[in-house]
Amino acid sequence: MARIAFYTLGCKLNFAETATLARQLVAAGHVITDWEAPADVYVLNTCAVTHQAERKAHKILRQLHRRAPQAKLVITGCYAQRAPEAFQNLPGVALVATNAQKPTLAQAIEELIQHDVANPGLRGATEWAFWPSSSGEGRTRAFLKVQDGCDYRCSFCIVPKTRGPSRSAPPEAILQEVQRLAAAGFQEIVLTGINLGDYGKPHGIPFLELLRRLEAEAPPTIRRFRLSSIEPNLLSDEVLDFVAAHPRWAPHFHLPLQSGSDRILRLMRRRYQRALYEGRIQAIRQRFPHAGIGVDVIVGFPSESEEDFRETYRFLEELPVSYLHVFPYSERPGTVAATLPGSVPWPERLARSEALRLLSLQKKRTFAESCLGQVVQVLIEEEGEGLSENYLRVQVPSASAGEWLAVKLIGLGEDGLAVGLPLSSKPEIPTFAPHGTGGLANGL
Repeated sequence: MARIAFYTLGCKLNFAETATLARQLVAAGHVITDWEAPADVYVLNTCAVTHQAERKAHKILRQLHRRAPQAKLVITGCYAQRAPEAFQNLPGVALVATNAQKPTLAQAIEELIQHDVANPGLRGATEWAFWPSSSGEGRTRAFLKVQDGCDYRCSFCIVPKTRGPSRSAPPEAILQEVQRLAAAGFQEIVLTGINLGDYGKPHGIPFLELLRRLEAEAPPTIRRFRLSSIEPNLLSDEVLDFVAAHPRWAPHFHLPLQSGSDRILRLMRRRYQRALYEGRIQAIRQRFPHAGIGVDVIVGFPSESEEDFRETYRFLEELPVSYLHVFPYSERPGTVAATLPGSVPWPERLARSEALRLLSLQKKRTFAESCLGQVVQVLIEEEGEGLSENYLRVQVPSASAGEWLAVKLIGLGEDGLAVGLPLSSKPEIPTFAPHGTGGLANGL
């Protein structure tokens, strides 16, 4: 038996894969401990989306080696996939595993613990098999990976090289994992993927068919399903109509925009222009007046002028969305964008990020105010606080983790969070009006 600690950087898929790896090692008889506690093996799951994420990985490893110089270090994730040589000669590193090798990583760690074999048992370096994974937050909400990889070639993105081609789990495997999550007590499942809307490769089962199977076959104790980020050109009217017709599916959508300038979108090699994106937002709002809508934005892309940025700002300012995720552009080796002229100075990238961050705070507050008087269904994730179906963080005094409450939104706290008044602790499903007639239940 060994003590094993994990540290995860990056996206929800990384967290899901870390959780799955931990479950495999616990099943083999090992103990999972905190990163700051003494351990025999430390596993760092890395990210390569930005150079800041890669720098953070090295900082974490330096700190760990000073604290535990005798420990065995295992490195995996997207940075290990992109540049495994960056870790192979670092002190304490016993094993470097690419993303493609994650399905056999638990076995390799077992061999490392038992026999101290260098790079043991690693296979699948070029196979890119799908690895079913899931992770949970607070034993109430779980993230379930149903798709991995990407066949798009956006000029700024390293992910196709670090995650491989688009591939998906068959519905039967996904339903089996849903049953496991339900048995573990989770009440909400978030479907995740690198390019979620591209679900279906290689087996050919469409994304909409997966949603129908989940609706028909998932246990009733799974009270809510939620979609994670989905490309705007892949969010079809059929998917929107399905969500509108089934109250178990949350009226919450996250659509990456990246830029509000058509010129920059072309340079980014995105598969849409502003008009398509705006049309998708309108399609959501027509069906779900109170839907939560999130947006990803990159600022400071090569040659982005002040006018390009103002165009993005004005577009987002007028768009009826509820929050923004803003990222300063980060050069990634091996991408087309890294070779483009017109680099934007970092101080300007940060200034543009800050302007959009402030806009996001305004959007969040305006959205929360627009929902006052509505009744929402809140899954309490921690003492006195939970998440509504339309992705509002709601304060519910005296509520306990795991409770599912019908809550009337009565105001906003000083921190901008909505404040809710519980109406019932055991509502029937469905508890709110069909999305197509108003999104949430009418206020009392």
